[in-house]
Amino acid sequence: MALLVFGGCGGGSESSSNEERAEARSAGEETSETTEGTTGEAMESTQPYTAIVAPSAESQYAGESGSGPLDEVLVDGAQDLSDGPLKENRLVAYYGNPREGAMGVLGETDPETMMESLKEQTAAYSAADPGRPAVPAIELIASTAQRDPGEDGTFINRLPAEEIEEYATLAEENGALLLLDVQLGRSTVADEIEALRPFLERPYVHLAIDTEYYVREGEIPGVDLGGVDGAEIAGAVEALDRLVEEAGIPDKVLLVHQFESGIVTNKQLIEPTENVEVVLNADGFGLAEEKIAKYDLLVGDEPIQYGGFKLFYRQDAPLLSPEEVLELDPAPVVVNYQ
Repeated sequence: MALLVFGGCGGGSESSSNEERAEARSAGEETSETTEGTTGEAMESTQPYTAIVAPSAESQYAGESGSGPLDEVLVDGAQDLSDGPLKENRLVAYYGNPREGAMGVLGETDPETMMESLKEQTAAYSAADPGRPAVPAIELIASTAQRDPGEDGTFINRLPAEEIEEYATLAEENGALLLLDVQLGRSTVADEIEALRPFLERPYVHLAIDTEYYVREGEIPGVDLGGVDGAEIAGAVEALDRLVEEAGIPDKVLLVHQFESGIVTNKQLIEPTENVEVVLNADGFGLAEEKIAKYDLLVGDEPIQYGGFKLFYRQDAPLLSPEEVLELDPAPVVVNYQ
């Protein structure tokens, strides 16, 4: 199986050409020993990640005042009618696939070591914003896009239930949430939700969608840049809403990954409900000012409800601290690390 690393997993800046993006997407297949950052310098990826808890001395963003008050987390005009976890808390997540270190933190170390680092990173956000306590979350890639269509022609490889169970148990035992991330290939949102239903029925399990992996007939993940229409994401919201009602479980979070404009279309069709909170997560590694501009565009200029922000421990230049991240406007309620 060839694991793909691009977009929500490793997308660069929007200024890249289609050919450059295609090359970047396939880089994860070529090597898992080094990762190339925006400077072109190869960086070793054999060492565990270290939680970032304060601005670095050389960061040009250290000490700057932002325009986003910490208590302003909803996008302009939005409200939250649910009783979901985001009303009072912030989620700090580690993202990845336990089978592949190149795809994120979850594959870098054993689960227990990863959880300790996640707790340390989460505590840094609680310290930066005591009024909104941070909760650790594991964002586990439950279905991974691949270039091989497989026997069912979906171009995805689903993580076995027993491996998901291992991380579900880890999350529950440590007071964390579990975000099950789906890379759709040629599957559908409805099919992936149904496949994960036994886990989504649990009160601490939520859903994330890596939108750039959803390709149409004749397209291949990792070769062709995919995208999701707002109507399909609205269908996911409706499915989660029904699940909450039918199973009598706490409200859900739907995290929608996007690393450049146009990958999620017709956003006006995406509406949160009384049972589902919706987060638009701005992805992609690169220079800090480019990442901030991207967040302003994808979250601020194309609002849904809440904003999320992804950070890359090795590729970001520089890696923003919790205090710097929380100066974004609106302040992200989900911060995920890869």
